[in-house]
Amino acid sequence: MTVPASTAAPAAAPTLAGFEDAAQTLRGIITRTPLEESQHLSDVLGVPVHLKLENLQRTGSFKIRGAAYRLSRLTAEERARGVVAASAGNHAQGVALAAQQLGIPATIFMPLGVPVPKLLATRGYGAEVILEGATVETPLRLAAEYAARTGAVLIPPFDHPDIVLGQGTLGLELFDELPDLDTIVVGIGGGGLIAGVAAAVKLRAAAVGRRVRVIGVQAENSAAFPPSLTAGRPLEVQTRPTIADGIAVARPGDLTFELVREFVDDVVTVSEDDIARAILAMLERAKQVVEPAGAAGVAAILAGKVTGTGPTVSILSGGNIDPLLLQRVVAHGLAASGRYMSLRIPLPDRPGQLARVSELLAQAGANVIEVLHTRHGQGLQISEVILQLSVETRGEEHRALVIETLERAGFAPTVVPD
Repeated sequence: MTVPASTAAPAAAPTLAGFEDAAQTLRGIITRTPLEESQHLSDVLGVPVHLKLENLQRTGSFKIRGAAYRLSRLTAEERARGVVAASAGNHAQGVALAAQQLGIPATIFMPLGVPVPKLLATRGYGAEVILEGATVETPLRLAAEYAARTGAVLIPPFDHPDIVLGQGTLGLELFDELPDLDTIVVGIGGGGLIAGVAAAVKLRAAAVGRRVRVIGVQAENSAAFPPSLTAGRPLEVQTRPTIADGIAVARPGDLTFELVREFVDDVVTVSEDDIARAILAMLERAKQVVEPAGAAGVAAILAGKVTGTGPTVSILSGGNIDPLLLQRVVAHGLAASGRYMSLRIPLPDRPGQLARVSELLAQAGANVIEVLHTRHGQGLQISEVILQLSVETRGEEHRALVIETLERAGFAPTVVPD
């Protein structure tokens, strides 16, 4: 959807000087991450496409920018009281590392199911981690209660002016590194990253008489911004499970909503399959490990949700993906790209049937990865067996050819959903 024009200035509107001060403060704390051109995405979009490798940032995510700047603004008295935050991963690591560098005690509440690598990294940065609750809502409540009880400063993940200014330093880097920048594509959760990047870039561009387009991307299973922008106010939506848990936020922040409405040109959504395909593309084509939320911009480009009007940047906002999830996502991405499928084929229980199926698959050029041959299962006749195969294919056309080859030979294959 195209973002409606705002009729009023955003609350606590940031300034270019504010972003530049944040960039100066963060010098030496954060990494100035690389900007690399992607020939594959350039071919898809028809214009030069670059990847901002924020997955290579310290802690593996852009979150260190906002967290470090927010903590740097605390008074000596506030630092002595310590900080507290709630997060399922990236914000936790950003706050923990920033607190360690500044000598500030940090307590982080995380849900029980947090991926082990994120838990260990947060503890490794010196924070006290408290695990509680099945979802991040419980840690959020507990962190607020802890702040009220102890006086620790609560560090929000996105809806604070200092957080927005810190995240916006990424936008200044983009403008400096790619002077003819035309479009930025970036994932949206609560809106802190896109609010900061869009405001910083557009203020910098306006200062030199230029315009830059900013497009936000949400997972369609957790897309609070489109209905909120239509309604003209932040709305809470019912989210559904998504692999892009880093941008699964049910309600935009009050501040970030106003900034998105003011500075962002368009917001689009992508499916779970789109995101899985994007992660796979980044692994194969860019040699980058990217978490689902960090691949949202690439997903939008590959899904045709973005039009090419000039040099474009997709921000790979994070790379903190659990290895077990990565394994599942890659398999899902292969299936979504027509390069992998599981088939269930009923066979008469007599010799030679497995060999016949194998011969047909070889003729069709499909590579068999896994085979399960069983006489047990619901609905099977005594004289039947089930053959379940996982095969590698070369795309949708080849996948259809494999199925057609089996059907012409009298078999009745069923594709098993991924």
